[in-house]
Amino acid sequence: METPPPLIPVPESNESARSWCIGLHLSGLSGIILPFALAHVVAPLVIWLIKRADSPLIDDTGKEVLNFQISFTIYFAIAGALCWLLIGLLILPVFFIIWLVCTIIAAVRTSNGESYRYPMTIRFLR
Repeated sequence: METPPPLIPVPESNESARSWCIGLHLSGLSGIILPFALAHVVAPLVIWLIKRADSPLIDDTGKEVLNFQISFTIYFAIAGALCWLLIGLLILPVFFIIWLVCTIIAAVRTSNGESYRYPMTIRFLR
């Protein structure tokens, strides 16, 4: 009786990696859907930690998304603190619109096969 050949993991196709990257970008929107603190950071972090070894594209995209989400968490916190001066009331909606538009643009560009670098991002992860 012959032994069957060992299972060889099938490398992820480019299309699969791109789908995970789109999911990484859109997972940042989980902060709107799941109303608990830092869901917009935790969701991409979990996906990135699970899938980063599968593809360098997923690893790079995950770092970019996390840097963007952490940066905007800091910006929202500063704008929230400035609300007592009434400046934050003007800044918060602007930051929210920038955050939402950039997230959607990143997902669309990724689905078209282009890379996207978020603006106004502090590079915590390299």
